[in-house]
Amino acid sequence: MMESLPTTVSAKSDRRGRSSKSQNNSKPSLILAFFSCLAWLYVAGRLWQDAQYRAALNTVLKNNYDQRPKVLTVEDKLAVLGCKDLERRIVETEMELAQAKSQGYLKNQKSVSSSGKKMLAVIGVYTGFGSHLKRNKFRSSWMPRDDALKKLEERGVVIRFVIGRSANRGDSLDRKIDEENRATKDFLILENHEEAQEELPKKVKFFYSAAVQNWDAEFYVKVDDNVDLDLEGMIGLLETRRGQDGAYIGCMKSGDVITEEGSQWYEPEWWKFGDDKSYFRHATGSLVILSKNLAQYININSGLLKTYAFDDTTIGSWMIGVQATYIDDNRLCCSSTRQEKVCSMA
Repeated sequence: MMESLPTTVSAKSDRRGRSSKSQNNSKPSLILAFFSCLAWLYVAGRLWQDAQYRAALNTVLKNNYDQRPKVLTVEDKLAVLGCKDLERRIVETEMELAQAKSQGYLKNQKSVSSSGKKMLAVIGVYTGFGSHLKRNKFRSSWMPRDDALKKLEERGVVIRFVIGRSANRGDSLDRKIDEENRATKDFLILENHEEAQEELPKKVKFFYSAAVQNWDAEFYVKVDDNVDLDLEGMIGLLETRRGQDGAYIGCMKSGDVITEEGSQWYEPEWWKFGDDKSYFRHATGSLVILSKNLAQYININSGLLKTYAFDDTTIGSWMIGVQATYIDDNRLCCSSTRQEKVCSMA
């Protein structure tokens, strides 16, 4: 019995030793857990702080995005450049050009007769700076003046002498025309055309464009200044054609293209008229009548239309490309000897 006591004491001593070791081992674990907790709190705090920073940054970026200039559209750029009105005019012109191919266009209503009907005709009599006496001769013969001219317009017929400007703008030639026009009020002055013999084919474009822009009429008539008109006969002829679109009226002819340089009727671009060197059918230049839509076609396309050496073949070349009705009326052959005609050579 006495020999077993040491064993019991020894067992108790071992338990105390293990308990002491367990307590010693738990302290580092607690410290590690404490620091792990601190680390977790730190990381969590940083994550939360980063989330706040990101939220604040997103708010700033959104505000900056909302405040930055938007991407300019084509319309905005045109407005900034001051081209909005030009864009509108281009669109309108394209639409009007398409319409003009079949029936012509008229953007604004122009002058009409006192009866409210569309005017019958605008007659443009070509003239030059040195033709003062010839103009006075016309005014004292077939061309009305003063009150008679106004009464004719009330009937629906406008007559004007057609002239451009001097190569030296504002010189004595221009001033004399301006003075004469103030007295007679019977000129259509083509401000953008230079009056010269070699510029006559271009004068056709300026005349028809200006006439269309100023008057709304059924017909537009070009007359040379060496032609006397039977005015009432002309009015009667045009009245029978009222309402006829696409009318190209005149004394139709054709002929050889002159290829010899220096000859009277030399055509510099003769090679364009084929191997036969013959002009296409066209109205003689002394008197040409175009219906409204054909005159409007010239007005719209004046910047693109090709001119040749002479105004009659120039007009004829334009008529080839459109739906024009060629009307050969021998009453308009001014140089013929027939009795029933509305014009004669002056």
